[in-house]
Amino acid sequence: MTGTRREIPNDPGRKERILDAALDVIAEGGVHTTTHRKIAARAQVPLGSLTYYFDGMADLLAQAFARLSDTMSQLYRRTLQSATSTAEAEAAVVELICGPAYATERDMTLIFEMYAYANHNEAVSATTRTWLERSRDSLALHFTPGVSRALDALIEGWPMHRAFDEAPLDRRLVTETVHAIVTAAPTLTTDGP
Repeated sequence: MTGTRREIPNDPGRKERILDAALDVIAEGGVHTTTHRKIAARAQVPLGSLTYYFDGMADLLAQAFARLSDTMSQLYRRTLQSATSTAEAEAAVVELICGPAYATERDMTLIFEMYAYANHNEAVSATTRTWLERSRDSLALHFTPGVSRALDALIEGWPMHRAFDEAPLDRRLVTETVHAIVTAAPTLTTDGP
């Protein structure tokens, strides 16, 4: 059936605006305080728009976390793709851990919320697994599977520590740790997918 209202969007960016608003609401108060009304108000859309685009709150949250994962995975990939040598790849990893762009305070809050919600939602759990795979695939542009797994754990974990520490990360320590893992490459094997 052509010419129906569903086929002709009058606001082509509305769905993405709703997803971004959902992430803002989650970052401010957590998944547990997120409501359709808060998201609609933040996105400046009618409440009915949420049921038009999403099959309930679980679907909306799953798509919002998928958007977060995609955005962060793309930044992760671009950062590593720009490296043209092992030394530059190591520096890119250090930047992902210490730099301001990859894991902002807001990003870390959303990551914590996503990981917690993934324990209760299979779609978000699948998104989280895919994110890990994409991260390791990006690292594999420069490093072996075992090194990629170890570096990914650092990239995920060190910013989490930074979120709760009252001091910035010691870039020298991070740099030396990344280099130590990379130079241990022949002894690091992968322990699974």
